[in-house]
Amino acid sequence: MDASSPPRYRRFSSRPGPAPSSGSELPAYTRRNTLTQPLAVDLRREPTEHIFQVADGKSKPWITLKVYSSAKSSRSLPTFFEKENITGRLELDAERGDSIQAITATVTGRIITGANIDDSFVFLSQTQPIWAKSPDTPRVPSPSEGASSNKLIGHCVWPLSIPLARTVNVPTGAGDTRSFRLPETFLERNTRVSVQYDLTIVISRGKLRADNRITTAFGYVPSSRPDPPSMLRQLAYQQFLPLPGPSSDPEGWKTVRPVAVRGTMFKTHRVDAKCTLSISKPLCYARGTVLPCFLTLEGRESQVLDMLSVPSSIVVSLRRRVRFYNKTSSSRQDVAWNETVEDMGSAVWWPSSDNRSDSTTRHLEGEIRLAKDLRPTSEMGHFSISYAVVLCPFNAVGFTSDSTVLISEPVQIATMHAKGPRTNAYSPPAYDPLSQRNDEARAPTYDSGAFIS
Repeated sequence: MDASSPPRYRRFSSRPGPAPSSGSELPAYTRRNTLTQPLAVDLRREPTEHIFQVADGKSKPWITLKVYSSAKSSRSLPTFFEKENITGRLELDAERGDSIQAITATVTGRIITGANIDDSFVFLSQTQPIWAKSPDTPRVPSPSEGASSNKLIGHCVWPLSIPLARTVNVPTGAGDTRSFRLPETFLERNTRVSVQYDLTIVISRGKLRADNRITTAFGYVPSSRPDPPSMLRQLAYQQFLPLPGPSSDPEGWKTVRPVAVRGTMFKTHRVDAKCTLSISKPLCYARGTVLPCFLTLEGRESQVLDMLSVPSSIVVSLRRRVRFYNKTSSSRQDVAWNETVEDMGSAVWWPSSDNRSDSTTRHLEGEIRLAKDLRPTSEMGHFSISYAVVLCPFNAVGFTSDSTVLISEPVQIATMHAKGPRTNAYSPPAYDPLSQRNDEARAPTYDSGAFIS
């Protein structure tokens, strides 16, 4: 081989074959922007059909209610999201001489705080006429000939499409009314309050005959979405980079006032350090994602900081408070409020990659994984679900704290993802006793979870 003309080598390529002699021989590529191009696949699935029937001793059902919902399975309760209509189909076989006077559909929403009749507060009540014997009452158009007159004959069918109100006005207890958004269906075994929605079809008859009813509960999911995070955090999510901390991205964090960490180590040595907790902004998070945290410990004793900064020693939790008022539980209103407080998840921690620690400072990053079926923040009259991020006393080996809860910062839980890049989880999936215990306590009543869009 002539040393004056050495062979040409390909740079940054793993494809076999000779290198092209000029740039004009390079293949042309088309740049694809996968972040803005819409997906060609339609992710919407067909509605799920739920069938409810009444036979009343007859050989075959004479009333059939079909409901079409967003539930994943027909074995689940019908589930409707905010802005969706309750759609379905009512079928009825009317015999000659039947004394049906009217057919109506009623949607109710209730807060149930006990077993007595007075322990139920109706915050939503919508009635839609389907058919009536009187020609002055509005009717739902029917393709059935037997439903066109003032008396039902034979097989009658009515399509149903009932819009749900997004807000209702209810008394606040102070003598005035206030507008509230409809809360999500709520039912848990260990909580003495529930939120229930029902769809009821009422077949009204004459005074001498009993009415017929067909009722089904259904799940309701409101639409709530966090505001987008800071531009630096969006860039980190988009490019799968580590999150910038409070010093690099001050607009993306809320730093709570520093608190003193005081106590005793091994019953003899007094401990005095400073702790600063930061929570990602905005303070609203979609369920099924994570809640990023950042913690800084400062002190004069390096060994004490080492023990306090062990990830298992830091106790930061998402605390839920369910508050409701049962008017029959007490004659005095100021003592009739009931509260159920429960931790719904705990933070996982690791050393920060954005800030380096030194002999007097420790920086840690963390996140709280939010369950997909976490109930969103809501309020309806004398019922509310609220959340807060709480910093509890450190659980270091041999350490006894002088305080109880060090920090409590209110946050909100939403049902939809924020617009922009999706939130990335940086901690590995781990067994969380809190989440496991909470999952077992929840009653599986309907399909829920964070929205995809």
